[in-house]
Amino acid sequence: MHNHHTLLLRLSTLPSRSLHPTTKTKLNNKRSKHTPTSSFRRTNWIVPKAMHCTSRCGDNYDEIDNTTNNNGVTFRNPKLNESTFLASLMPKTEIGADRFLHSHPHYDGRGVVIAIFDSGVDPAAAGLQVTSDGKPKILDILDCTGSGDIDTSKVVKADADGCILGASGASLVINTSWKNPSGDWHVGYKLVYELFTKNLTSRLKKERKRKWDEKNQEEIAKAVKQLTDFDKEHIKVEDAKLKKVREDLQNRLDLLRKQYESYDDKGPAIDAVVWYDGEVWRVALDTQSLEDDPDFGKLANFVPLTNYRTEKKYGIFSKLDACTYVVNVYNDGNVLSMVTDSSPHGTHVAGIATAFHPEEPLLNGVAPGAQLISCKIGDSRLGSMETGTGLTRALIAAVEHKCDLINMSYGEPTSLPDYGRFVDLVNEAVGKHRLIFVSSAGNSGPALSTVGAPGGTSSNIIGVGAYVSPAMAAGAHCVVEPPSEGLEYTWSSRGPTADGDLGVSVSAPGCAVAPVPTWTLQRRMLMNGTSMASPSACGGIALLLSAMKAEGIPVSPYNVRKALENTCIPIGDSPEDKLSTGQGLMQVDKCYEYIQQSQNIPSVRYQINIKKSGKTDPSSRGIYLREAHACRQPTEWIVQVDPKFHEDANKLEELAVFEECIELHSSDKSVVKAPEYLLLTHNGCTFNIFVDPTNLNDGLHYYEVYGIDCKAPWRGPLFRIPITITKPMAVTNRHPQVSFSKMLFQPGHVERKYIEVPHGASWVEATMNASSFDTARRFFVHTVQVVFHGIKVKQEEILLDGSEAPVKIDVEALLASEKLAPVAILNKIRIPYRPIDAKISALSSDRDKLPSGKQILALMLTYKIKLEDGAEIKPQIPFLNDRIYDTKFESQFYIISDSNKQVYSTGDAYPNTTKLPKGEYNLQLYLRHDNLQLLERMKQLVLFIERNLEEKEIIRLCFFSQPDDPLMGNGSFKSSTLVPGIKEGFYLGPPPKDKLPKNSLQGSVLVGSISYGRLSFAGQGDHKNPEKHPVSYRLSYILPPNKIDEDKGKNSSLSTKKTVSERLEQEVRDAKIKVLGSLKQERDEECLEWKELSASLKSEYPKYTPLLAKILEGLVSRSCIKDKFNHDEEVINAANEVIESIDREELVKYFALKNDPEDEEAEKIKKKMESTRDQLAEALYQKGLALAEIESLKDVDKSLALATSDGAKQDVEKTDEQSKDDGGVHPDLFEENFNELKKWVDVKCTKYGILLVTNERRNQRLGTALKVLTDIIQDDAEGVKKKFFELRLSLLEEIGWTHLATYEREWMIVRFPPSLPPF
Repeated sequence: MHNHHTLLLRLSTLPSRSLHPTTKTKLNNKRSKHTPTSSFRRTNWIVPKAMHCTSRCGDNYDEIDNTTNNNGVTFRNPKLNESTFLASLMPKTEIGADRFLHSHPHYDGRGVVIAIFDSGVDPAAAGLQVTSDGKPKILDILDCTGSGDIDTSKVVKADADGCILGASGASLVINTSWKNPSGDWHVGYKLVYELFTKNLTSRLKKERKRKWDEKNQEEIAKAVKQLTDFDKEHIKVEDAKLKKVREDLQNRLDLLRKQYESYDDKGPAIDAVVWYDGEVWRVALDTQSLEDDPDFGKLANFVPLTNYRTEKKYGIFSKLDACTYVVNVYNDGNVLSMVTDSSPHGTHVAGIATAFHPEEPLLNGVAPGAQLISCKIGDSRLGSMETGTGLTRALIAAVEHKCDLINMSYGEPTSLPDYGRFVDLVNEAVGKHRLIFVSSAGNSGPALSTVGAPGGTSSNIIGVGAYVSPAMAAGAHCVVEPPSEGLEYTWSSRGPTADGDLGVSVSAPGCAVAPVPTWTLQRRMLMNGTSMASPSACGGIALLLSAMKAEGIPVSPYNVRKALENTCIPIGDSPEDKLSTGQGLMQVDKCYEYIQQSQNIPSVRYQINIKKSGKTDPSSRGIYLREAHACRQPTEWIVQVDPKFHEDANKLEELAVFEECIELHSSDKSVVKAPEYLLLTHNGCTFNIFVDPTNLNDGLHYYEVYGIDCKAPWRGPLFRIPITITKPMAVTNRHPQVSFSKMLFQPGHVERKYIEVPHGASWVEATMNASSFDTARRFFVHTVQVVFHGIKVKQEEILLDGSEAPVKIDVEALLASEKLAPVAILNKIRIPYRPIDAKISALSSDRDKLPSGKQILALMLTYKIKLEDGAEIKPQIPFLNDRIYDTKFESQFYIISDSNKQVYSTGDAYPNTTKLPKGEYNLQLYLRHDNLQLLERMKQLVLFIERNLEEKEIIRLCFFSQPDDPLMGNGSFKSSTLVPGIKEGFYLGPPPKDKLPKNSLQGSVLVGSISYGRLSFAGQGDHKNPEKHPVSYRLSYILPPNKIDEDKGKNSSLSTKKTVSERLEQEVRDAKIKVLGSLKQERDEECLEWKELSASLKSEYPKYTPLLAKILEGLVSRSCIKDKFNHDEEVINAANEVIESIDREELVKYFALKNDPEDEEAEKIKKKMESTRDQLAEALYQKGLALAEIESLKDVDKSLALATSDGAKQDVEKTDEQSKDDGGVHPDLFEENFNELKKWVDVKCTKYGILLVTNERRNQRLGTALKVLTDIIQDDAEGVKKKFFELRLSLLEEIGWTHLATYEREWMIVRFPPSLPPF
């Protein structure tokens, strides 16, 4: 059986000119968080059936024994019993932790504090309550991201009944036993799903929908019965009223059915109350919305919490979710942080490092005596992605708590190793505060240079790779045939870094069965990844620190790291394995012996800085030769070694006296030559080394130059200079292609081939011919054929400047004949925006003050965005995007919201694509830094909104042979064949003007791509899309200014028959009316001024409809209304004046006639008559609303009166009789007014539909009223209005659909939140 697999690789984006077939096909430098493991890239959640972690080629599974090496480490142990099986679930033997604890049982991490930078730790998880010596396991739990923050700046007082109004609008009863000397209650709210993980939310949604659906089905059954009973009673319905009754019943049934289809659970809101009890800030929650029983979750029954650090107490929202949370109060009660985890990852990591299970010691973490603080850096709003804010606050907390260790099983790719603001802060924490920082190397192997930031790329961080032993494979992974010896997981990221550093420091076990949060409804879970290796190593270091503290040995990150690296057991047999495993598998017991022996040695880190001889830049930490030309000649390198001491080192006693005689060694002097000795002082030393790769075979080679202390050679290498060489094979044949044949692949086997990319190649087509699949774990590759193709272009990125001029493109083929088939499309538009507002503020010192004492500042930029149609958009800030670690700026975060403050999207350095309906939006961008000048410079930061064009909007550009062809309409350029050595030129024409997007903002750019070649196996239609070609280039078109409207201004230039005095009088009148419309009516004095002016104008211009309409508009817009009844009567009177001022018969006659659109005078009359009609309709509409409200107010008065006494009931009846006799509001007046309105407008439209809803409601046709209202809401192009949804909620309550009313109430706070959430 033969399987053919074809790969397409674009060569122009390779980091070097060498082709590495094991590298993933996506070879560009773009960083994206949208991958399954991106939220915490150091973990593989699911173990594939065909295990990655199997043995190397040539292993014999039949000859496995329990061989022990010289260090006492058992590598081969496939036969498991119960105890060894349990031990394999939490590996400790592999790193010597069990041997160390056997010899030193009290050095189990006691006295050591670890900061866990992760997704949050659940204090209720198994094994995370106490240490082995009975102390609290978790000292503090912090949400450093701000994703759980609640704005509690609103302060309220309790009323006489002990009630307060919560931020969600709910009335809350205060427990009278709570001490609150000031009487100030800070209130806030949170949508609870914002605190939960995606998996937990999904589980709760299923359960809630099941319960909701049960109630909905009950109501559907009732509606069906009502409709059936009606049809039985009325076999033939001809009466108009009965038809409407049946229509109402049908509408009710339809609404219930549609509600099921559109059901979208946004989750309940919980109210939070914060107060100061005289000693500490206290927090209580109202979680009734989470409970089925109304007696559960009440605020008054809540046991108040305070900051976790103070009392070590936590809560659980409800039994259904089983989600643990803690609280922290900041900024004098104005911010409440609700801390939940954003994934099980952090708890699992903490369990590996420190879990304590007295009932099952084999499942203990590596350091069960250690304590920890949880620093949540995974932002729940971003699916657990880390942010700069979270990282910075976490470092602040780690220093504040005087932690000894940091574990960070997080990271992202980076283009600049050992660079950025976070790296600077880490260097300070390590150098000044002596924190030991351990981090995962990444899960992007087995390709080289895949280590991520910060673990694999930062000098002051111990990067950890993932190791698997035979016992782990057999036990934790349940592999039937485990490897015969331990090896690195193939997915564990490899070095070197881009600047030549090794990348991986040490390796540790990369899988474990460890505790997970309670909401997962299980105690433990298997996870594997370098995320698991890092806490294993961190726990091992905690054992060492526990011993060092107990025995009075000074702790230094520099000395501990040196001891770790110099006592590792190598993994693998070749020098190149170091790129995968670092110095090898760490050994705690051997490391401790080293530390004891070297405790009096100065604490020094040896900083390596390398430059190529004759060049000043760039500098590097290693030597990495990966270009073909670099392997053809020897090179000389200048190495600067600088001893770095801790900041508190004594200058006289440590720095001045420091002097070491270093003996330099080369791992292969035939390739790498270095001096034999050097004398190193505090000021450092420079020496040269020579690298000669000319005689090396093709492939990967690794060497080291390392320095040994002449006086204490037992210390091992004090520093290492890594030299990595990837020497590619040359392609010599004219038609460039390479074949490899007869390659056998067995589990764990990695085959690396390096090919020099021929000059002129831009893509490669690789075909693999595989056969002989005897098992899923072993296969035979018959051949791999690599064929190079290339079309060289003069300019890779093309910019069309918006003019009619085409762009000339010159191309040629340098390798072989190629089919020239250019394709170009524009499929995106990028619209630039400047901020409309920029504010800088100082953040609270509670958690935003750096250890150096600098206060972090925040810059808030606000952008206004308008969408003429619904679209998928993506905000982009080219200066900041796609960088978290390799940037000098701390963090960025944005929120997109509408005018109602409803949040549609949030994002950070990796923006999301968001679907938005038509309307206006605010985008608020939040930037943080401690440097005021930097933030000041960013106040006018340009932001782009990128929108994908719809299929019908995509513009396909044409190519031409001559520059005048686009304008003259001559034929387009045809495909041709390029012959090597002969250039060919053609022209890319601009897009047709009628195809351009309408009304685009100035500075907008259409973006797309262009390709030139045709693939030999392209599928049908693939050649029409350049983005499907492995080599496509960016194409941009600057949109020109919009076309000037030639008709604009024609009307204004028309001659008028009015005299100057008549025109002047008209202008004065219109100006007075304009002034009237501009007056505010917020205070009594302003209302009086408005009333006097309106009366004066009415007397001056009686029966002038535009004035009367403006007066009505002013009355309707008035906000301070004390007597609603009198106000409604004023509105009715004003509306009547408008109606009476209009000759309705003249209007009817006019609209019955047809007008000539070419007659300019007729057009002017038409506009005037349409305006009059609109004023009439508005008056009828407002009058109807006022009439309905008066009826409603009277009904309320009746209800209140009837509820008091029988005497009051008689008074109400007398008042009704008097009202009729006195000519009060007639019961049919609303109906008459509504019927009149129907003559002039479509009452189903958005503008007047509320009156139709009111009419249906008055006639008790609530189903029809709801349907009309729902249609209005869906068709409202101006954005949702709160009054519409409030009306819908009241209709649902009136019908008695309580489940839908609850659902609507939950949505109300989503659509119309009182404020935007905190950043």
